[in-house]
Amino acid sequence: MLDLHVHLIGHRERKANRAVLQSYLEAARRQGIRTIGFTDHDMYWDELDLPMIRESALSSADQEVLVGLEVDYRPDDAGRIAERLKQFKFDYVIGSVHEIHGWPFDMEDQEGSCRAQDADALYRRYFALIAQAARSGLFQIIGHLDLIKLFGIRPNADILALAAEALDAIQDQGLAVEINTNGRYKPVGEFYPEGKLVQEIQRRGIHFTLGSDAHQAENVGRDLAEALEILRAAGVGEIVSFKSGRKIYHRI
Repeated sequence: MLDLHVHLIGHRERKANRAVLQSYLEAARRQGIRTIGFTDHDMYWDELDLPMIRESALSSADQEVLVGLEVDYRPDDAGRIAERLKQFKFDYVIGSVHEIHGWPFDMEDQEGSCRAQDADALYRRYFALIAQAARSGLFQIIGHLDLIKLFGIRPNADILALAAEALDAIQDQGLAVEINTNGRYKPVGEFYPEGKLVQEIQRRGIHFTLGSDAHQAENVGRDLAEALEILRAAGVGEIVSFKSGRKIYHRI
């Protein structure tokens, strides 16, 4: 069992220190998580203690501790992101889209703005950015692939058609897609991505990984056993983690 999407400092609710790290590792043990990846948001770069996490990775006997980063992808920031990623040897980087050209669509107070949009156009704009993120060469994983649904807004067009360009880019670049269980605790009430996309990702031979998107220790590993069953039911035989940017394969 693995969890590659975990936020040590959350949204600045706590400091990055050894005591907090140990609370996360203990929570992971209780959930049977043998591989845990810490992926705080890049916007908090100056508050991260990446060497401390790496030191824990080197000293942990019963758990594999990975050092990652979740990056909010903005096309105009690609150069800055690339320079930042050179400053530390990450095991992997998650590319996520939380904004559409400066509009933070996933904030709680933006539901009305989302609903005021044409749903198909909203989805197309979002997935176009996912495609750009995948082609950027910056990431190993695409985070919460269909985050745009978080308020329960559904397109009229076929989701596979809307996501096709993004899936083409993910496939061409050899990236992984996470089953992110945190969507269950958003208004949409379901994992990312939806079942139809899971089936298409499997059909294309794109690899999956797992992430709880935990922003506090007690949520590490949340619902990942169920996510594994969804993947098995879809015919998935293996998932991936990463070490120094290389895929590590795990039979399920």
